Amino acid sequence: MLEREAAGTSRVLGGPIVEILQPENERLDRPDSPLQAMSYIDLQKLKVPPRQYLLEPWLSKRGLAMVYAPRGIGKTLFALAVAYAVASGASFLGFTAPAPSRVLYIDGEMSLLHMQERVAAITGGEEKVDPSFLGLLSSDALDGRMPDLGTIEGQQQLAPLVEKYDLIIIDNVSTLVRTGGENDGDSWRVVQEWELKQRRAGRAVLLVHHTNKKGTQRGTSKHEDVLDTVLSLSRPDGYGASDGAHFTLTFEKTRGFYGADAEPLEAHYSVENGRRHWTFGPIADERTERAAVLFDKGLTVRKVADELGISKTAAGLLRQEWEKQRAKTERVPVSRAPGSEKTGQAAEASGLNA
Repeated sequence: MLEREAAGTSRVLGGPIVEILQPENERLDRPDSPLQAMSYIDLQKLKVPPRQYLLEPWLSKRGLAMVYAPRGIGKTLFALAVAYAVASGASFLGFTAPAPSRVLYIDGEMSLLHMQERVAAITGGEEKVDPSFLGLLSSDALDGRMPDLGTIEGQQQLAPLVEKYDLIIIDNVSTLVRTGGENDGDSWRVVQEWELKQRRAGRAVLLVHHTNKKGTQRGTSKHEDVLDTVLSLSRPDGYGASDGAHFTLTFEKTRGFYGADAEPLEAHYSVENGRRHWTFGPIADERTERAAVLFDKGLTVRKVADELGISKTAAGLLRQEWEKQRAKTERVPVSRAPGSEKTGQAAEASGLNA
């Protein structure tokens, strides 16, 4: 059955080394070894380390995640706040970092001045984090020599740097993955393999990306295939330009958490009397009420998303809530909206955890 060997490896049924428990720098390359499947019984007996978190509940060690949003909504501020919370072992928007972990923030867009301003907005000018726990790699500081993550060569350039960190934040996909078109799923395979390599090495990755004109993440859907978590940031109802960084956070895809942990929330960054802070809470009921009226009229998830200016996934979650409330009221099965199919719009939200 399962035999324990030196260096933390495992051998199953006398077959080849099972690599999932072995650190990258200790792995044995066995290209000549034949592939061998393990039984589901042996799989269950493997002593796989339990899930540990960098930021609970949505960013685990070895986790792969993406946050996407329209330009100007505050996604860099959000990503820097995540970096600071993880590096300092603090909390952010109710998400908690159990202990400080090392973070590398790779920025391919901002000028050094803008990056300084955003870091100051997060830290408040205080130096509470060990400098070795929060590293920044700026394209502006490299004078155009930022490696291209869309190539093997670029990934090899970054390799010696990333190996000392627990979390790598890529801000953003468009500027740091320059080879291949955003809609080209085949060219994304190089990046996907890099993500999986980081996971095997025990590192987590957070991608920062833009939305397209429809409000979903820009480019091929293959961007999301291997990801554990996908978050979107969107404007809340009643948003005004004077609000600054004010957005609704929605979990579009989740693995390993659900229910109340995956509920959307509304967040607002502000400065009052020289003090910087975030306020957050459940999303306002206004959007839910507006969506209910539209679903009552028979609109599909796609049309409701267009009407409210949100993604189809967010609209799908609102439809789920509408169906629950309608079922409680009528005590009868809820009919589908005209034009939706069993595996179509109404099923979109229920498939998020796949």
